[in-house]
Amino acid sequence: MSAEMLWTPLAQTSQIPLNEGRAIAVEGREVAVFHLEDRFVTIDNRCPHKGGPLCDGIVAGSVVVCPLHGRRFDLDSGAAVRASEPVCVATFATRVRDGIVQAQLEHPRRVF
Repeated sequence: MSAEMLWTPLAQTSQIPLNEGRAIAVEGREVAVFHLEDRFVTIDNRCPHKGGPLCDGIVAGSVVVCPLHGRRFDLDSGAAVRASEPVCVATFATRVRDGIVQAQLEHPRRVF
């Protein structure tokens, strides 16, 4: 399998407003794609604490706030910010090609 086959198309860049996220269901999982100032990032959409939809959280810089309980996650590493215990969400390599956001969903950067 070529490396090109590992990139899954998720959405057109125009479908994700700046500093917002969108839920995308693909290949049996739901991910959240965020449009940051200079890039797009993809993470698992569910907060590990209470399953909150991270795509609906407030984005500040490269951090998203879970809409259910306020836990903050770094969108680059998936790690909880200032959490009392080490929790994180999976992140995925993301790129844009011809106006389409793509991610490597087969190879999460963090697995739990």
